Amino acid sequence: MEVLKINGVEKQFPDGQLPSTVAELLEQLDIKATTAAAEVDGQIAERKKFAETKLRNDQSIELVRFVGGG
Repeated sequence: MEVLKINGVEKQFPDGQLPSTVAELLEQLDIKATTAAAEVDGQIAERKKFAETKLRNDQSIELVRFVGGG
């Protein structure tokens, strides 16, 4: 098993199924990249580089979703 800590909660992935980028993680979680901000191991990931920002086992990810409303 591989693990990512997402917003403080460990999420397990079967071996070989860990999302390889922030963009893949957001897709798996059904979160639109245009409405999210991500931090990987304390470093803010630029939205335009989500598809290039690599993930590996045991990383800590913080995700924030922006919700419109009034």
